Parts: sequence; structure tokens; C-alpha cells
Amino acid sequence: MKNSGLAAVLSFLFCGLGQIYNGQIGKGVGFIVAYAISGLLMFVLIGFITTPILWIWGMVDAYKVAEKLNQK
Repeated sequence: MKNSGLAAVLSFLFCGLGQIYNGQIGKGVGFIVAYAISGLLMFVLIGFITTPILWIWGMVDAYKVAEKLNQK
């Protein structure tokens, strides 16, 4: 059983950590890499749009995947 609240909080603290908690290591590393690239894009201003979107998407995805894992 995965705690969906914990998965969301872990992704809140560090993007991709909730996916790793859910057992999706590749997806979590992908989120971490994408978040790092998005952070670097802040120097060209586009990162101010992509970074919050990616951060929120990571939290929602971690929560939904944990819920789905618990239903199985």
C-alpha cells in the first residue's frame, strides 16, 4: 500500500520524489531531469512558466498513481 498523501508531499518537496516512492524510478528520474532543465530555462524566462507547471503535474501524478496502486 502506498500513501497517496505522502507521495504528493514528497513531490511537493522535490519534484520526482513521489514517483520514486511509488516505484516508478525511471519516471521519477525523468521528472528530476526535466525540472532541472526547466530551472535552467528560467534564465531565458520560459522557465517561469514551465517550472510551476511541471512541479504541479508531478504532485498530481504522484497522488493519482498512488491511488491507482492502492486499488489493485
